[in-house]
Amino acid sequence: MPVIEINAIDDCATGPGLAALSTAMRDLSPGAPVVVLVHGYKYSPLHPHANPHDLLFSLSPKRGGRTLSWPRHLGFGRGTRDEGLCIAFGWHARDTIWHAASAAHRAGAVLARVIGELRNQHPGPVDIFAHSLGARVALSCLPTLQSGDIGRMILLSGAEFRTPARTALHTPAGRSAEIVNVISRENDLFDLMFERLMQPPTRFDTAIGTGLPDAPPAWRDLQIDAEATRNTLKSLGFHIPPPARRFCHWSGYLRPGLFALYTAILRDRMPLSALPAAPPAQLPRLIPKARAPLPPLRRVSS
Repeated sequence: MPVIEINAIDDCATGPGLAALSTAMRDLSPGAPVVVLVHGYKYSPLHPHANPHDLLFSLSPKRGGRTLSWPRHLGFGRGTRDEGLCIAFGWHARDTIWHAASAAHRAGAVLARVIGELRNQHPGPVDIFAHSLGARVALSCLPTLQSGDIGRMILLSGAEFRTPARTALHTPAGRSAEIVNVISRENDLFDLMFERLMQPPTRFDTAIGTGLPDAPPAWRDLQIDAEATRNTLKSLGFHIPPPARRFCHWSGYLRPGLFALYTAILRDRMPLSALPAAPPAQLPRLIPKARAPLPPLRRVSS
């Protein structure tokens, strides 16, 4: 069973994959990867038309557009013994953005318990592949995990502030994890919306989509719209085209060639030191942060 469905519902882990988890972990080949997929806003296993298990997490997604199979593009579903195990982690990320942002923290606590159980049955670390608010879920699970529980994280257009990200990195699991923060100026509009709608934890705090200055060496900002980045990746054998749009929240997984890079990071354990560092001075933010903090927007109750 290459893809196992587990959901965070009412702060509990549920789903048809729970019963099969022990058997799947026992049958894993030594050294085979264990990767947890975490979706972002607007998806929910409770919504029939926005169920991530029928869309992003499916080996054969039901519709196209922004939907493609994450597990298949990461090398799962091929029927080989060493392909590893993919955990498709669903959570209720619908309703208002404020509801989903709060639910992301609770889903992170559930994910931490699931990973703890995985680690009880498997000696190797667990990797995480997350998009948008899924990055908040992924980072929120770190404080209650142990050193070595998380191997690597790939965060795409992460909807989280720098301050909680730094706090998560200063935990035992955070200090031992390696994290690739995939960023792009294509996401500036969405970063600004996140910063404007959410209450920042500290004055002038910004989203991790702008990078994380002074991060520990195990954190790597990868700016995929920078020409210098793409040239370096090309020299490593990864051909990533330039942005096709000025603004896009999904380019981190829709841009051709990127899944080959992610597979090399998660399966081949490509050294993160080989990745090009993000060049913040070369590509400044298209929509600058306000000079003075703005009060967060709130939904007006009817």
